[in-house]
Amino acid sequence: MFSVVVPVYNEEENLTPLINEIRNSLKNYNKYELIFVNDFSSDNSLKILKEEKNKFNFKILNNNKNLGQSYSIKFGITNSKYNTIVTLDGDGQNNPKDIPKLIDFYFKNNDIFLVGGIRIKRKDSTIKIISSRIANFVRSKFLNDGCIDTGCSLKVFDKKIFLNFEYFDGIHRFLPALFNGYGYKTTFFNVDHRKRKYGISKYGTFLRLLNGIRDMIKVKKIIDKNKK
Repeated sequence: MFSVVVPVYNEEENLTPLINEIRNSLKNYNKYELIFVNDFSSDNSLKILKEEKNKFNFKILNNNKNLGQSYSIKFGITNSKYNTIVTLDGDGQNNPKDIPKLIDFYFKNNDIFLVGGIRIKRKDSTIKIISSRIANFVRSKFLNDGCIDTGCSLKVFDKKIFLNFEYFDGIHRFLPALFNGYGYKTTFFNVDHRKRKYGISKYGTFLRLLNGIRDMIKVKKIIDKNKK
Protein backbone atom coordinates (compact mmCIF):
# COMPACT_ATOMS: atom_id res chain seq x y z
CA MET A 1 0.00 0.00 0.00
CA PHE A 2 1.46 3.33 -1.01
CA SER A 3 0.54 6.83 -2.18
CA VAL A 4 2.09 8.42 -5.29
CA VAL A 5 2.31 12.21 -4.98
CA VAL A 6 2.94 14.33 -8.09
CA PRO A 7 3.23 18.15 -7.87
CA VAL A 8 2.09 19.95 -11.03
CA TYR A 9 2.64 23.48 -12.25
CA ASN A 10 1.84 24.32 -15.89
CA GLU A 11 2.42 20.83 -17.31
CA GLU A 12 -0.66 20.52 -19.52
CA GLU A 13 1.06 18.64 -22.37
CA ASN A 14 2.94 16.26 -20.09
CA LEU A 15 0.06 15.08 -17.92
CA THR A 16 -1.83 12.60 -20.10
CA PRO A 17 1.24 10.57 -21.11
CA LEU A 18 2.57 10.70 -17.54
CA ILE A 19 -0.68 9.40 -16.06
CA ASN A 20 -0.76 6.55 -18.58
CA GLU A 21 2.86 5.68 -17.82
CA ILE A 22 2.23 5.63 -14.07
CA ARG A 23 -0.79 3.38 -14.54
CA ASN A 24 1.15 0.97 -16.74
CA SER A 25 4.14 0.85 -14.41
CA LEU A 26 1.91 0.03 -11.42
CA LYS A 27 -0.44 -2.45 -13.10
CA ASN A 28 0.82 -5.27 -10.86
CA TYR A 29 -0.04 -3.38 -7.67
CA ASN A 30 -3.55 -3.41 -6.25
CA LYS A 31 -3.46 -1.06 -3.28
CA TYR A 32 -2.12 2.36 -4.10
CA GLU A 33 -3.47 5.85 -4.67
CA LEU A 34 -2.37 8.52 -7.11
CA ILE A 35 -2.45 12.16 -6.01
CA PHE A 36 -1.82 15.15 -8.27
CA VAL A 37 -1.32 18.50 -6.56
CA ASN A 38 -2.06 21.40 -8.90
CA ASP A 39 0.04 24.37 -7.78
CA PHE A 40 -2.30 27.05 -9.15
CA SER A 41 -1.38 26.36 -12.79
CA SER A 42 -2.19 29.14 -15.25
CA ASP A 43 -2.52 26.77 -18.23
CA ASN A 44 -4.95 23.87 -18.80
CA SER A 45 -3.31 21.50 -16.33
CA LEU A 46 -6.31 21.39 -13.99
CA LYS A 47 -8.72 20.86 -16.89
CA ILE A 48 -6.67 17.96 -18.22
CA LEU A 49 -6.38 16.41 -14.77
CA LYS A 50 -10.16 16.50 -14.41
CA GLU A 51 -10.60 14.96 -17.86
CA GLU A 52 -8.15 12.18 -17.07
CA LYS A 53 -9.81 11.53 -13.73
CA ASN A 54 -12.96 10.55 -15.62
CA LYS A 55 -10.96 7.73 -17.24
CA PHE A 56 -8.94 6.67 -14.22
CA ASN A 57 -9.85 7.54 -10.67
CA PHE A 58 -7.21 9.52 -8.78
CA LYS A 59 -7.14 12.41 -6.33
CA ILE A 60 -6.70 16.05 -7.38
CA LEU A 61 -5.66 18.66 -4.83
CA ASN A 62 -5.51 22.38 -5.58
CA ASN A 63 -3.45 25.18 -4.09
CA ASN A 64 -5.38 28.46 -4.01
CA LYS A 65 -2.21 30.25 -5.10
CA ASN A 66 1.22 29.27 -6.39
CA LEU A 67 2.97 27.91 -3.29
CA GLY A 68 5.88 25.95 -4.77
CA GLN A 69 7.02 22.37 -5.10
CA SER A 70 7.81 21.70 -1.45
CA TYR A 71 4.43 22.90 -0.21
CA SER A 72 2.64 20.93 -2.94
CA ILE A 73 4.47 17.74 -1.99
CA LYS A 74 3.70 18.26 1.70
CA PHE A 75 0.05 19.02 0.87
CA GLY A 76 -0.22 15.77 -1.06
CA ILE A 77 1.51 13.76 1.64
CA THR A 78 -0.65 15.25 4.40
CA ASN A 79 -3.77 14.24 2.49
CA SER A 80 -2.55 10.76 1.54
CA LYS A 81 -4.10 7.66 3.12
CA TYR A 82 -1.03 5.41 3.13
CA ASN A 83 2.17 5.71 5.15
CA THR A 84 4.51 4.83 2.27
CA ILE A 85 5.00 7.77 -0.08
CA VAL A 86 6.32 7.82 -3.65
CA THR A 87 7.15 11.20 -5.19
CA LEU A 88 8.04 12.13 -8.76
CA ASP A 89 7.96 15.24 -10.91
CA GLY A 90 5.01 16.20 -13.09
CA ASP A 91 7.21 17.13 -16.06
CA GLY A 92 7.75 13.56 -17.26
CA GLN A 93 11.53 13.57 -16.82
CA ASN A 94 11.33 10.90 -14.11
CA ASN A 95 10.47 7.54 -15.67
CA PRO A 96 7.56 5.81 -13.86
CA LYS A 97 9.03 2.46 -14.93
CA ASP A 98 11.56 2.93 -12.12
CA ILE A 99 8.91 3.07 -9.40
CA PRO A 100 8.56 -0.74 -8.99
CA LYS A 101 12.33 -1.14 -8.50
CA LEU A 102 12.36 1.40 -5.67
CA ILE A 103 9.07 0.40 -4.07
CA ASP A 104 9.84 -3.33 -4.08
CA PHE A 105 13.21 -2.80 -2.42
CA TYR A 106 11.64 -0.49 0.16
CA PHE A 107 9.02 -3.05 1.18
CA LYS A 108 11.51 -5.91 1.31
CA ASN A 109 13.89 -4.05 3.63
CA ASN A 110 12.31 -2.96 6.89
CA ASP A 111 15.46 -1.19 8.05
CA ILE A 112 15.34 1.25 5.10
CA PHE A 113 13.22 4.40 5.49
CA LEU A 114 14.06 6.23 2.27
CA VAL A 115 14.94 4.91 -1.19
CA GLY A 116 15.99 7.59 -3.66
CA GLY A 117 16.80 7.77 -7.35
CA ILE A 118 20.15 8.84 -8.79
CA ARG A 119 20.02 10.37 -12.28
CA ILE A 120 23.25 9.05 -13.80
CA LYS A 121 22.62 10.26 -17.36
CA ARG A 122 20.75 13.52 -16.91
CA LYS A 123 18.97 15.00 -19.90
CA ASP A 124 19.16 18.65 -18.92
CA SER A 125 21.02 21.67 -20.22
CA THR A 126 24.80 21.72 -19.71
CA ILE A 127 24.66 24.67 -17.31
CA LYS A 128 21.96 22.98 -15.23
CA ILE A 129 23.94 19.73 -15.03
CA ILE A 130 27.19 21.46 -14.06
CA SER A 131 25.56 23.70 -11.44
CA SER A 132 23.71 20.70 -10.01
CA ARG A 133 26.89 18.64 -9.73
CA ILE A 134 28.66 21.45 -7.89
CA ALA A 135 25.69 21.93 -5.56
CA ASN A 136 25.43 18.20 -4.89
CA PHE A 137 29.15 17.95 -4.13
CA VAL A 138 29.09 20.87 -1.69
CA ARG A 139 25.88 19.71 -0.03
CA SER A 140 27.08 16.10 0.30
CA LYS A 141 30.32 17.22 1.95
CA PHE A 142 28.61 19.72 4.24
CA LEU A 143 25.74 17.49 5.35
CA ASN A 144 27.39 14.08 4.87
CA ASP A 145 24.13 12.64 3.56
CA GLY A 146 25.64 9.93 1.34
CA CYS A 147 23.64 11.05 -1.70
CA ILE A 148 25.17 12.32 -4.94
CA ASP A 149 21.84 13.47 -6.42
CA THR A 150 19.45 14.73 -3.78
CA GLY A 151 17.55 16.72 -6.43
CA CYS A 152 16.04 13.62 -8.05
CA SER A 153 12.33 13.79 -7.22
CA LEU A 154 11.78 10.04 -7.55
CA LYS A 155 11.82 8.84 -3.95
CA VAL A 156 10.07 6.37 -1.66
CA PHE A 157 9.89 7.17 2.04
CA ASP A 158 7.98 7.02 5.32
CA LYS A 159 5.18 9.55 5.69
CA LYS A 160 5.22 9.78 9.49
CA ILE A 161 8.93 10.51 9.58
CA PHE A 162 8.60 13.16 6.87
CA LEU A 163 5.80 14.96 8.68
CA ASN A 164 7.89 15.01 11.84
CA PHE A 165 10.56 17.15 10.18
CA GLU A 166 10.51 20.91 10.61
CA TYR A 167 8.97 22.13 7.35
CA PHE A 168 10.61 24.77 5.15
CA ASP A 169 10.34 25.72 1.50
CA GLY A 170 12.91 23.54 -0.27
CA ILE A 171 12.65 20.57 2.10
CA HIS A 172 12.02 18.10 -0.74
CA ARG A 173 15.62 18.55 -1.95
CA PHE A 174 17.06 17.67 1.47
CA LEU A 175 15.18 14.52 2.40
CA PRO A 176 18.24 12.22 2.23
CA ALA A 177 20.13 14.53 4.59
CA LEU A 178 17.20 14.80 7.01
CA PHE A 179 16.46 11.07 7.10
CA ASN A 180 20.15 10.27 7.50
CA GLY A 181 20.68 13.05 10.05
CA TYR A 182 17.83 11.74 12.19
CA GLY A 183 19.35 8.25 12.16
CA TYR A 184 17.10 6.62 9.54
CA LYS A 185 18.86 4.41 7.01
CA THR A 186 18.67 5.41 3.34
CA THR A 187 19.75 3.87 0.05
CA PHE A 188 19.82 4.88 -3.61
CA PHE A 189 19.41 3.36 -7.07
CA ASN A 190 20.37 4.56 -10.51
CA VAL A 191 17.26 5.63 -12.42
CA ASP A 192 16.35 6.83 -15.88
CA HIS A 193 16.14 10.52 -16.66
CA ARG A 194 14.49 11.88 -19.80
CA LYS A 195 14.49 15.10 -21.75
CA ARG A 196 11.61 17.42 -21.11
CA LYS A 197 9.27 17.06 -24.10
CA TYR A 198 6.97 20.00 -23.41
CA GLY A 199 7.09 23.18 -21.38
CA ILE A 200 10.02 24.78 -19.59
CA SER A 201 11.79 24.34 -16.27
CA LYS A 202 10.16 26.45 -13.55
CA TYR A 203 13.24 27.07 -11.45
CA GLY A 204 16.16 29.43 -12.22
CA THR A 205 19.67 28.07 -11.72
CA PHE A 206 21.08 31.11 -9.87
CA LEU A 207 18.05 31.44 -7.59
CA ARG A 208 18.19 27.73 -6.80
CA LEU A 209 21.88 28.07 -5.90
CA LEU A 210 21.23 30.92 -3.46
CA ASN A 211 18.27 29.14 -1.90
CA GLY A 212 20.28 25.92 -1.73
CA ILE A 213 23.04 27.54 0.33
CA ARG A 214 20.48 29.04 2.70
CA ASP A 215 18.59 25.77 3.04
CA MET A 216 21.76 23.73 3.50
CA ILE A 217 22.65 25.78 6.57
CA LYS A 218 19.09 25.48 7.84
CA VAL A 219 19.14 21.68 7.47
CA LYS A 220 22.44 21.45 9.35
CA LYS A 221 20.90 23.41 12.23
CA ILE A 222 17.80 21.17 12.23
CA ILE A 223 19.92 18.01 12.33
CA ASP A 224 22.25 19.37 15.02
CA LYS A 225 19.27 20.42 17.15
CA ASN A 226 17.83 16.91 16.90
CA LYS A 227 21.11 15.39 18.11
CA LYS A 228 21.18 17.47 21.29
